[in-house]
Formats: sequence, structure tokens, C-alpha cells
Amino acid sequence: MKTAEWSHVQAIAFDFDGVFTDDRVWVSETGEETVVCSRSDGMGIGLLRDAGVHMIIISKERNPVVSARAKKLSLEVIQGCDEKLPEFVAWLTRIGVEIGHSAFMGNDINDLECMRHTGLAIAPGDAHPSAIACARYVTVRPGGNGAIREVADAIHQSREAKQ
Repeated sequence: MKTAEWSHVQAIAFDFDGVFTDDRVWVSETGEETVVCSRSDGMGIGLLRDAGVHMIIISKERNPVVSARAKKLSLEVIQGCDEKLPEFVAWLTRIGVEIGHSAFMGNDINDLECMRHTGLAIAPGDAHPSAIACARYVTVRPGGNGAIREVADAIHQSREAKQ
């Protein structure tokens, strides 16, 4: 991807499972679910925030772990979302960002509609083949293991290069 394309990103929406996580879930004998997230990705969220990029998590999953991670990172979150595109477009409208200046990072078939309609579709390196085919940028890093940080670094570097 050309560096100049990164510099146009004003807002990013992320799926949760497979982007913030490695798409696995641990289930205890009591039914409690846990996931693993990367601290590197958390640092990437901070870099994006410092760069003035608007961010949101839009997840099909209804799980307290999504809310907990979003709260820790001070991110807005929409959960239990079967139709992500209307929520994505409504969020962009609310924050005043044109779709051509947005990015969507997803890893599976339920993210494709948003990925097709955003200015920059991004997929983690281990995403489902359909998400990889739809993406204009595929990270080297897999989901939950620095993929968000990779995107943050690319945006940060493109903005530094413009200065």
C-alpha cells in the first residue's frame, strides 16, 4: 500500500474477534469465556488516538470481554451487531467523517459488507480468505498479535512523512 493512502484515514472501525484476538476463546467449566489480546495492539490504539483517528469496535459478539477491553482502551463499542454496515455508516455520519476517509478492519465473512464500502479495507494476515481477498491491505501480523499495531505504525509513519 502506498503511504499516501494511509494519511487519508480519519476513522477506523474494528471487528473484535480475530482482530483484537487470535479468534480463539477459552471456556471454563462454568461457561465463562476468556480471550487473549495483545498489549502491542493496545499501544497501537494509543498511537491512533494521538494521531486524532476516531475509533470504534463493531462486533457481532455479545460478550462482556468485548466491553471490558473497549473500556480499558477507552473505545466506543457496538455489540450484538448482525448488520454492521448500517452501524458503521451511522457512526461515520455522527462523527462527521466521509466513508472515503474511513477504514474497516475485519477478518471474516460478516465483515465483508463494511470492507467493501469503506475507503480502506484492512484484514489481519490470518483472516478468512474472503476477507483477505476483499482487503486493500493485509497485515503481516495475525489478529490478536500486533495486527492493529502494524496499522497504527503505518498511519503514524505516513503522517510523519507528510510533515
